[in-house]
Amino acid sequence: MIRLWKYNKFSIIFTLVCTLFYYSFAYQLERIDFIKMCGLWIGLFFLSYRIIKTNPNNIKLLAGIALGFRIIFLLAIPNLSQDFYRFIWDGRMLLEGFNPYLSLPETWISQDNAPIAQAQELYQGMGTLNGSHYTNYPPISQFCYLIAAVFAGQNILGSVIVMRLLIILADVGTFFFGRKLLRMLHIPENRIFWYILNPFAIIELSGNLHFEAVMIFFIIWSLYLLKKGYWYWAAIALALSVSVKLIPLLFLPLFFQKFILGFEVFSLKNRFLKLIGFYGIIIITTGLLFAPFLSSEFISNFSTTIGLWFQNFEFNASIYYIIRWFGYQTIGWNIIATVGKILPLIVIGILLLLTFFRKNKKTTQLITVMVIGLCSYYFLSTTVHPWYLAVPLALCVFTRYTFPIWWSFVIILSYTAYIHPDFKENLWFVALEYSIVFGIFIFEVFKNTKRVSLKSIYN
Repeated sequence: MIRLWKYNKFSIIFTLVCTLFYYSFAYQLERIDFIKMCGLWIGLFFLSYRIIKTNPNNIKLLAGIALGFRIIFLLAIPNLSQDFYRFIWDGRMLLEGFNPYLSLPETWISQDNAPIAQAQELYQGMGTLNGSHYTNYPPISQFCYLIAAVFAGQNILGSVIVMRLLIILADVGTFFFGRKLLRMLHIPENRIFWYILNPFAIIELSGNLHFEAVMIFFIIWSLYLLKKGYWYWAAIALALSVSVKLIPLLFLPLFFQKFILGFEVFSLKNRFLKLIGFYGIIIITTGLLFAPFLSSEFISNFSTTIGLWFQNFEFNASIYYIIRWFGYQTIGWNIIATVGKILPLIVIGILLLLTFFRKNKKTTQLITVMVIGLCSYYFLSTTVHPWYLAVPLALCVFTRYTFPIWWSFVIILSYTAYIHPDFKENLWFVALEYSIVFGIFIFEVFKNTKRVSLKSIYN
């Protein structure tokens, strides 16, 4: 014990302080108290960094600490997001035999005939904005909500615990396959802890119950299977990730070079057949998962809700806010309805450029363009909630890019919007956030481009 203390006393101290900070974050923090939130956030990032640096090769210790930090949140009601109330609502509606995509919570509440327990409390928790729109969470997410309803259909805290356990299990899976993939790519295994031990991932996913954790698990599993050569299983895993959140659809074009140029042992014809098979399996699997809910009304409701994110909602945007400012200066009103239709087309153009004009036949190259492509989408989005960053954060550990890690740190600045009772963003803080992110991003693009250029010259 004396020897253990001698060599790990700083790790023990750092871990104990982090435990206290996480406990305070989970059970004592109110979203409007930004100063306390920011203090805890900075402290947790600094201490987590020191824990990783102090024990770079002690994988079991770091994994145990990461799991322990997540368990701290087990009995906590999320305090930074109220989306989980809608998750519980959808799961209980599904358990009662109702299609959650076809009705609005506000309709059930106004008619006072909601068929689920604690309906009024859930509606008040999710808020009128959420309750007045149709759900847009895909089938695998709905299945997770259903599991929570099966085991805790009468108790909100019980539902929270079940969903949190599912998210923790997903992170365990990400850790397991992430380590394997890092080894296959000859990258140090401890890089996985820049995601697994990142306070952002622990708080936003395990703490605030965002199912990006489940989506990330399927993405990492898919990349691992693809690296192993099991492209058909990789397609199924990627389809499962799409059925958690639709974001991985953005990645589909980026696999082109991986199949056409990466599988050099096969003939060109076979490579095209594999690529077609890969896309076909994804489409068919995703279609089968959506099939139980399909109807013309579902398609209308689902597409309308998705469209709102591009043409109605605004939060923590970057380039869009600059465009919006020019709109006010030149036209005199908010041009989101117009810009919201154009920006997705620009994103598609960027993804196509990355697909055909940037080398991505190797797995590390593929993951790199996935990070750049997804972040380009976020840079052009009208709405960037903090938990959206979980995917580029998880993927960047397999690349030379670290700007998503820095972004996961400065994203706390977006929570200044909750200081005001009427939810008002402080655009100076948004500008500071993106100045740091764009600065690091541009620096790393130039650095990595120069590295690749010098390598090609000397080789």
